Amino acid sequence: MQFAITINSKDIFPIITLTDTFTKTEAEIYAFGALLNAFKINTDTATVNIVDGFSNANEAFYNITNGFKSAKLSPFTCRMDHGEYSLKENDFKIEKFYLGEHAIHGIIYDTVFEVLTTHADDNSASVGLKMNYSGTDKGYPFAFELLVNWKLEKNNKLSVKTTVIHHNNQPIPYADGWHPYFTLGNSVNNYMLQFDSNTMLEFDGSLIPTGNTITDTRFLNGIALNDIFLDNCFVLSTDTTPKCTISNHQLSLTIQPDINYPYLQLYTPDHRNSIAIENLSGAPDCFNNGIGLLLLEPNKLYSFSTSYTAKKI
Repeated sequence: MQFAITINSKDIFPIITLTDTFTKTEAEIYAFGALLNAFKINTDTATVNIVDGFSNANEAFYNITNGFKSAKLSPFTCRMDHGEYSLKENDFKIEKFYLGEHAIHGIIYDTVFEVLTTHADDNSASVGLKMNYSGTDKGYPFAFELLVNWKLEKNNKLSVKTTVIHHNNQPIPYADGWHPYFTLGNSVNNYMLQFDSNTMLEFDGSLIPTGNTITDTRFLNGIALNDIFLDNCFVLSTDTTPKCTISNHQLSLTIQPDINYPYLQLYTPDHRNSIAIENLSGAPDCFNNGIGLLLLEPNKLYSFSTSYTAKKI
């Protein structure tokens, strides 16, 4: 078979590797957070891991909140204003995790998922992961079930599908996303960035949306990042199947979300060695501003998908 899957169960949590045995492309998935820790592509001269991940399982387990590398964002994304929101005249306050005054990046990023299914054949390798959130955070007392499926296919295409369902007696607020950092082997200053959006959400000084939008056409046709610093959320175009591409002299990476991820959060760390490209179903603080907020009906499946395709230049 062209594709293979291996599971290392000897570490503090299972580590799953999906491999294209023909091209030697690999995707390393941690059961911890169901996160993507590595996506290794072979160029003519070297193997490049285009994910800025963790050096090992212990680092991920103990340092996930230091940058939230590749973290699963659920049941809210990015920042929530002071960790507070209201639902049907009831007030809630998230208990974890705060950066300054605001709760950030959901509450399941450090959950170890169960390996539910695996499959490999001549066309792809995939793994299905599952977790059950029981409502333990007083700020989000709504139980739900999350399924994450990672699939590696030919032509260096890696896709991830998240499915959520709950059995509460009433609709529950929800937003979904991912927080991966990508690197093409050198500084972000050497990258071209293109994505299908001309609209940026306006943020206040603490990176909470004001409710206003700003026209921003810089990235429609691609632009050199050079010294551009980003910590912004954009509304993806609905006229086309939206995408986001970063490239340098040797590689390009195209991110292709489905319509259920209409927001794109971008962040360039000060070290400039990678860029966070985050597909989101809802904007930051959507539990308060309603921008992309979903109210999930009981016993109904909701799915969110995106893909990452790498190419040699």
